Amino acid sequence: MTPPEEIPSRKIRALIADDVQETRRNTRLMLAAIEHVEVVAIASNGRQALQLAKEHQPDIVLLDINMPEMDGLTAYREIQKILPGTGCVIISAEKDTTTLRAAMTLGVQEYLIKPFTLEELETAVARVHERLEQAREKFAQDTRLRRQREAFLQQLAAEYAKARRTDDQAVRVFEYLAENPHCEMRWLQNLAMIYIVRNMWGKLKVLAEQIENRHK
Repeated sequence: MTPPEEIPSRKIRALIADDVQETRRNTRLMLAAIEHVEVVAIASNGRQALQLAKEHQPDIVLLDINMPEMDGLTAYREIQKILPGTGCVIISAEKDTTTLRAAMTLGVQEYLIKPFTLEELETAVARVHERLEQAREKFAQDTRLRRQREAFLQQLAAEYAKARRTDDQAVRVFEYLAENPHCEMRWLQNLAMIYIVRNMWGKLKVLAEQIENRHK
């Protein structure tokens, strides 16, 4: 027996942008037929799509390639700057290999040719959503690992500070912690003392500037 497909815990928020009213209407109707998708905004050109993306923060944008004021690829490039986790389905009236390569280079995940069917649209949206979820899970996993490493190194730093270690290993641990813009002042002070003991005046000067900037 085939297991049922996993339904997203919340609906996928979609933005549609196309300069042809009929295409906008048809795309909206097709997306409305997909249970786990909701259309949060509809734009008639790329510039409007960018503004609406800022306001509604969609998960996925469906952009026509040729639109007045701002084309679909340019719009997605600008949307990525403010919403880097947004997926994209580019829609075009013809399959142009140059445009397709440009879209792939930009990070566009799916490319649909007009006229497309509900099944094709649903498949494209599902693929984009799956890739976004994988990327988010990887980011969350990387964040967890980074926090675990940070906690371990802080524990080491506390032991090294208590033992007043100034060896290479202590330098590496304190320097790693110092790379964090929110590093505790005590670790920076310990690192400064190590630099003084080891006559590492160049690094001490850089560290002193870092500490001074935090007090501005």
